[in-house]
This record gives sequence, structure tokens and C-alpha cells, in this order.
Amino acid sequence: MDLKLTDEQRQIADSVEELLANASDSARMRHAAFEGGGFDPALWQQVAELGACAVHIPEAYGGLGLGVTELVLVAEAFGRRLACVPWLESVVLAGTTILYVGEEAVAARWLPSIASGEQVVTLDIGLLDGAPLTARREDGGWRLDGVLLAVPAAMAAQWLLLAVQGEEGPLLVAVALDASGVSRRPRANHDATRPVAEVRLQGVLVPDGDCLARGAAADNALELGRRLTAVVLASEQVGVAQQCLDLTVAYLEQRVQFGKPLATFQALKHRCACMMVTVELARSAVLGAARQLDGQADAGRMLRLATMARCLADDAAQYCTQEAIQLHGGVGFTWEFDLHLYFKRAQAARSWLGTPTAWRESLAAALLDEAAA
Repeated sequence: MDLKLTDEQRQIADSVEELLANASDSARMRHAAFEGGGFDPALWQQVAELGACAVHIPEAYGGLGLGVTELVLVAEAFGRRLACVPWLESVVLAGTTILYVGEEAVAARWLPSIASGEQVVTLDIGLLDGAPLTARREDGGWRLDGVLLAVPAAMAAQWLLLAVQGEEGPLLVAVALDASGVSRRPRANHDATRPVAEVRLQGVLVPDGDCLARGAAADNALELGRRLTAVVLASEQVGVAQQCLDLTVAYLEQRVQFGKPLATFQALKHRCACMMVTVELARSAVLGAARQLDGQADAGRMLRLATMARCLADDAAQYCTQEAIQLHGGVGFTWEFDLHLYFKRAQAARSWLGTPTAWRESLAAALLDEAAA
């Protein structure tokens, strides 16, 4: 497979990287994470103005109409800078799920505001199990009750997409986070650059017009959205791994021991080389998956691609963040260095959308079912 990028794709990646390098440097990222609740509104506006929120959304709905390949290139840049914006949650997770609903009216209502960045939409991915949600049918809608313990980007979002079990089967509904009966509060999170919040629903009425899909259509949109988002999340993890490698090489070139830069010691060169090989393997898996998704892979193929990208990228993020801390010596653990933030992102991302172990088990079960059929 040819993984070579076009000039246009390189320009997209470079423009996002340039913006984030300037507008989400270490100081600004830390300020947003620890003093701004994990959300930088000014950066979000710049990201939207650049068009990063519109990458894969069709032109008919105000997007750029590009593919998954362009999407993963943007995601890698966000991973490198730990940008405190809900890009993955709103554009990829919610936006892709809405696309897979496949209804013109639904897409026309929700996608333009997501593409412009005017509206932040998130989706509960079940990071923690709360009180089971109940949905009671009422005239003109459903009445919801329950607690969602850790909803990504819930404090920055205006809308929450939610999978609930109705009396007639599964539903995908949109809940306005400022609606009567909805309360939310930030929760302490291992990864301060990607905040979560507890959302309580007490007698919240969701009108029929805010039901995006029902039955098999709801389940299908959620699962396909999860698989594509897993590939994009994998690219973000590649960005985390790459940044750790770059920071480590720069440190070894500057740090002098026994009268020589650490970068001249063979053993340390070998460890950096292992990091590079891990990063490039994961990047190739992500780009390969993205290329095939651009070719309209079926659901079974999507599962294979998502599992491959997700597992290899998680391996790279885990390995490179740990190696980076070790190769920085004692200072790698200190507050002054950003490595602990990348390490926490890698650890927290492992639980998103299912662990790598869960992805492998799902793929193994699917392959066994195919063999038995």
C-alpha cells in the first residue's frame, strides 16, 4: 500500500502543527489544563477558523469533505501538543456518529454547527459505570433519569449524545446540557488535558425531534463511529509517542555527562532507535487503516483496521512515554518537564473506547464466527 502523502495533505498537517506549536505551547497548555478546566476557548476558535473542525464533514453541511487520512494527520498534531480543546470529542466522536446515522435531516441539523466549531457536541462512551439510565415514553418524547459518571468534554459542550434503552429498543438521543433536570460538575481526572464531568439527568424530557436514530440504526451508528474514532485516537497516540521521542532526543543532545553529550552514548542511541521504530510502525498502521477507510471498508474490515491501529498505537504511546521519562533521568519525573503529562495522556487514553485487550478479544470472536460460518 502506498502511504505517501500528497502535497495538500502535508500542507494540512503542517498548518495544524504550526498553529498548535504557537498557540498551544507548554505554558499555554498547562494554563488551560490546570487553571482553565481543561478547555482553551481562544484556541478552539483558532482551530475552528483554520478548518480543523470541518475536515471530514461533507461540503453539503459546511465541511471540507476530506477523508480519514486527513483526519488522522490532524489528530497526530493534537496529540503532539496535548491541545486543550474538545476536537476529538465533538468533531470525531460525535460528528462521525451523526454521519453514520445516515439521515439527511439529522446531518443537516447537527453537522454545520460542529464543522464551524460554533457548537460542541459530545458523546458518552461509558468510561465509568453510573446509575443505569432509564427512559420512559411520554407524549412527544422520553423522560430520562440516571447518572453518567465521566462524560468527556461535558463542561465545554452544549449537547450530549446518549445511547439509551427505550421501551421499543435502543435509542440515540441528543440532550441539551442546559436543559431542565440536567446538572454537571467537573471530576478529577488522571489526564488534566482531557477533562471529564459527571452528568446527572433527573426527569429530563427529550422530545422526539432530538432522537437521532432508533433500533438497529442507533446501534450501527454508535459502533461504526466508535471504530473510526479508534483509528483517529490511535493517530493522536502516535503524536504523543512522537513528541516524547523528539523531547528525549533534544534532551540527550543538550545534557552533558563525562564531558560528552548523552546523545553520543551508544546504549542511549539504541533506546531512541527502538522508540523511533515503535512510532513508525504505529504510524504506518494508522495511515494504512485510514487509507482503507477512505476506500469505504465494510464493518468487518473496519473492526480489523481499528484493532490494528488502536493496539499498535497504544503500544507506542505506552513504550515511548515510559522510555522518555527513564532517558531524562531524575528530572523526567519533575513538574517542570511535560513528560508526566504525556505519560498520563497515554495511560488515560488506554481506557477510551475499550482497552486494547478488549479490541483484540472482539476481533478474535469475529474471526472465529467467520471461520465457523
